[in-house]
Formats: sequence, structure tokens, C-alpha cells
Amino acid sequence: MTKPVRPVRGATIIDVAMRAGVSPMTVSRVINGRDGVRPQTREAVQKAIDALAYTPNFAARSLVKSSELRIGVIYSNPSAAFMSDFLTGVFEEGSTHGARFILLKGDGGRPPSPEALHELVASGISGAILTPPLCEAQGVLDVLQAAGLPIAAVGAHRCKDAVCVRVDDRRAAYEMSRLLLDLGHRRIGFILGNPDQAASAERMAGFFDAVREVGDADVRVVQGDFSYASGLIAGEQLLNDPRPPTAIFASNDDMAAATVSVAHRRQLDVPKELTVVGFDDTPAAVMLWPPLTTVRQPVHKLAAEALALLVSNIMAGGPPQRREIILEHDIVMRQSTAPPPAAEDA
Repeated sequence: MTKPVRPVRGATIIDVAMRAGVSPMTVSRVINGRDGVRPQTREAVQKAIDALAYTPNFAARSLVKSSELRIGVIYSNPSAAFMSDFLTGVFEEGSTHGARFILLKGDGGRPPSPEALHELVASGISGAILTPPLCEAQGVLDVLQAAGLPIAAVGAHRCKDAVCVRVDDRRAAYEMSRLLLDLGHRRIGFILGNPDQAASAERMAGFFDAVREVGDADVRVVQGDFSYASGLIAGEQLLNDPRPPTAIFASNDDMAAATVSVAHRRQLDVPKELTVVGFDDTPAAVMLWPPLTTVRQPVHKLAAEALALLVSNIMAGGPPQRREIILEHDIVMRQSTAPPPAAEDA
């Protein structure tokens, strides 16, 4: 005689996703009867639901279906290209849930004022999604967490009572740095991102992980803040060196594009005389000549996954959940990389 499956109390949509080996976004689509899920995946999700005796929070689901799901989008990112990809991912995923968005912007990479944050909370939002650098701004997190709101943070490395979705910044930066070293570059400049973001430190750590493996590299690190303007200043600093680098790794595409602009102004051929690489693979990477070799972090997908997890958290009810999701990155080869000039080989 087969024993009945004992109900697992407190199972959430995230528990179902882990058991079925799919994303919470997929579970949400199965529960809500939406298209775009393969039959075998739908069957696996249903089996996980049955095994866990998962019962959706129908009050929360009715909230979603009545288009009363209100999500606060809090941002202050200096990269227009990053924000374009991010908002596209959020809005496209939000449309499948009938979500309404309330945007709150800080200026110059700074958080919105405490008054603005409290007004946002008082407006009746169901949860909030944060972009870098605010994903790790403690003042913002304190206000949202004090209100008991579910939070999704894109690009965050420090997760506390929040859903964090990111790539492995350190590994990605290591792989890009190894590419430069394997091409033969030994004088390399590195442009650091916003010092208040953990991702900046992680990317620099990945760079030095690679540098330590060769032992004979001459490197110089200069500070940026992920903005195009900071990339112009950093590029000038590096190329003013008496022995300038033959390759520059900028921590995002905006700063890399600015570095290419500085090189062009100095009549340097990229990549014959200077290799430049970036990070993100935003539209900025292909809107200049030569197109950038860069790390592709799927900003659109990061945003969509974060929002799906946030909605799942809201639907599940209960206290906000902590979860960290790391998505895959790629190295995208384009025309901004080459071996160092022949004189350097000699």
C-alpha cells in the first residue's frame, strides 16, 4: 500500500522551483496557466507542487490578477545603456503579471531622499526592485525592510532579507583579464567602477587573480564610477603615463567607450596600438568603432528574473525571503582586441 505524501507545511513557490529544477518565473507561469512552458516542464512543476502539497497564496494571486500589484523601481544608475536594458526586462516581465510600476530616481548615483522613500512605501507598493548602485545602499534597504516589503536587488553581492540576482563578477573579470594576458599584453590598465559597489571590488579582484598567475605584468588601476565622464578622465590618466598600457580593461562598457574616444582623440589605432575591453555588453558596446570585446552579463534577463522572484515572494506571502541567483556570463569577442604592438613583443 502506497503511503500518502505528507504535506510539507510552509512550502513556497521557490521551494517548488528548486524541486522541479526550474526558475520561480516558470512555476509562476504554470500556476497562472500561461503559455510558453514546455509540456514536460509543466509536468515536472506539477509533480513538485503535488509532492510539496504547495498551495498558492490566493489572496496574493488575486491581488496580482486584479492588476493591483504595485512594484517600486528605485534607481540611480549613471549608465543609460544599462538602465535601458534593465527597464526593458522589468517591464516585459511585469506585463505577464499585470504589474504596475512606480519609478523613484536618485540623482548622480545617490539614493533618493528618506522622505521620497517613505512616500513610496506609503503609496502602497507590494515590493521593490533595486538597480546598482542602490542595490547595496543600506539607507534604502533599511527603509524598505522596516516596512516589511519584499525586495529584489540586481547586481548585489550583500543580500540580507532580499532576493539578489547577479553574475559572478570576479570570475568574469578573471576570464577577460586572462584573455588580455594570453594575447601577450603585460602593460595593462584597469578602470575601477563605483567604489560603493561590491561588484567593483569583485571585478578588480578577478583582474588581479589573473595578473598574479603570470607574475611579470605591469598594471595600473585608476578610479571611475561607471559613468562615461569618469571613463574619459580615467582614460586620459592611463594614456598620460610615460609608459602607457597596451591594453585597458574598463569595468563597464560606458567607461570602455569613453577610453576608445580618448584613444581616437590621441590618434591611437584601436586595437593595433591599444586594446580596450569592457563589461556588460550593453548597446554602447556596438555603437562605436571598433565594437567592443566585452563581458556579457544578461542585464535584461537579470532584471526579468529578479522581478519574477519578487512577484513569487509577494504571492507566497509570509516574511520577505533571502535568495541569491547567479546567472551565466559570456566573453563576447569583437574588434577592439589584438596582440600588443610588435615593439612590445620584442
